[in-house]
Amino acid sequence: MAVQDATQIVMRAMTGDDIHAAAELCFEQQWPHREGDLALFLSIGEGVVAEVDGKVVGTIMGWKFGEAFATLGMVIVTNAMQGRGLGRKLMDAMLERLKGRTVILNATAEGLPLYRKLGFEELGVVCQHQAVAPAQPLVELRRGERVRPMGAADGEALDALYVKASGMERKAVLDAFQAEGSTVVLCREHEQTGFAVLRRFGRGWAIAPVIAPDQAGAKALIAHWLGTQSGSFCRLDIPESSGLGPWLEELGLPEVGRVTTMALGPAPAVDDAITTFAIAAQALG
Repeated sequence: MAVQDATQIVMRAMTGDDIHAAAELCFEQQWPHREGDLALFLSIGEGVVAEVDGKVVGTIMGWKFGEAFATLGMVIVTNAMQGRGLGRKLMDAMLERLKGRTVILNATAEGLPLYRKLGFEELGVVCQHQAVAPAQPLVELRRGERVRPMGAADGEALDALYVKASGMERKAVLDAFQAEGSTVVLCREHEQTGFAVLRRFGRGWAIAPVIAPDQAGAKALIAHWLGTQSGSFCRLDIPESSGLGPWLEELGLPEVGRVTTMALGPAPAVDDAITTFAIAAQALG
């Protein structure tokens, strides 16, 4: 692409018609997102695209969770336009849309310098684990505990668990993911204590999110889905602090990458009794 003057860059709201172009940018960066993944993300949030001569050369998406928090992601600039400040322009445009909220993102190594300049502070690390799922024995459950399919009466309880684990209102994400995928619930003495969603994503399947009271419960939920998907490509994005990394490595799902979780503003307060063991997506948090 010929060198373009900054005044020729047009910034506008992303629409469904931009999904194909956004998927092409993902392909260029070797990101796994399918058009269906991007359409789902846009359906529960908003986006901005940068155009040069009518061609989409950059994207960013954002999601509002209640009045206090938001996440952003899918920050992509085509290779031919990198190094010209376009990433900063996209960030400024989306931060203006999310103004008044704490904004959380998961940063690649390439994006860290920009986000630090904008005032984002590091909260932790998310590790990406993926592989073709091998045959797995089920994790032994404790007395009074079971994993079962989600029922019609579980919705409010799972929403409440997700709010406690994330510190944010996450109903829009959970509703969209449950509509696209399948959910199992961890119960103890008939009380919902955790859940895990399996949905199509990228090269295969994502087990995301996984919410549980402890590692044992998280392992039971994850093992359930890995057992059903033996021979299929599966991915989990886990907080490093979850401690699940060594277990996933032993199962045959190696770590293939990591990103840094960052926040611009006060971090959400989470309930210590419930934990996010796998995030919904790196873009969504």
